[in-house]
Amino acid sequence: MNLTKYADAEMMALDLANLLAGELRTALDHKDRVLFVVPGGTTPGPIFDALCDTDLEWDRVDVLLSDERWRPELHIRSNTRLIRARLLTGRAAAARYLPLYARADTPEAVLAELESNIAPALPIDICLLGMGADMHTASLIPGADGLEAALDPDDAPILAPIRVRGEEEPRVTLTARVLTGAINTHVVITGEKKHRAIERARHLRAIEAPVAAVLDGATVHWAPED
Repeated sequence: MNLTKYADAEMMALDLANLLAGELRTALDHKDRVLFVVPGGTTPGPIFDALCDTDLEWDRVDVLLSDERWRPELHIRSNTRLIRARLLTGRAAAARYLPLYARADTPEAVLAELESNIAPALPIDICLLGMGADMHTASLIPGADGLEAALDPDDAPILAPIRVRGEEEPRVTLTARVLTGAINTHVVITGEKKHRAIERARHLRAIEAPVAAVLDGATVHWAPED
């Protein structure tokens, strides 16, 4: 794990957007299509704001969330809703979006269909992830139902259903096996609490601190909270 610190969140957003744009261009120089995995949540929003109007061949970029709540796109808890508002706009609107949700009562009912859309785009070229103070990343959440299977380094499928106690809806997440196959991995965090958490995660097992599964070779980008 490499740690890059920034003076503030605004500088981190601008610098990281430039870095991601450079990695996308490099990947596009070598492949017909590029797979860009992004997180939900509010932390990456300013990064997407800076990236979405970057001049590159977005029509050759596939955008895929690292995880999604099992909600329709217009639902307030949908990560897709945020991505469409902050990343898939401006020039980046030309990118192809690969959904992690389809109309069904449960993820299991359509998991094979979703995976069949993702499989041809793998492996991940650029992977941007977040992390919670509980050391989760994507929907690899400590104590969640389905976590152990999603962390399996050998036999995990592309996607795993995850259920978190106290949440109304299930989730779908890219598994650790798929995430760790990324060519470039970045984890973006803010605040002292998450800084301490990610340092702690380096010394824990992935079942206790799921973010640990993706830290080998990753660059962590940290800025203080405003």
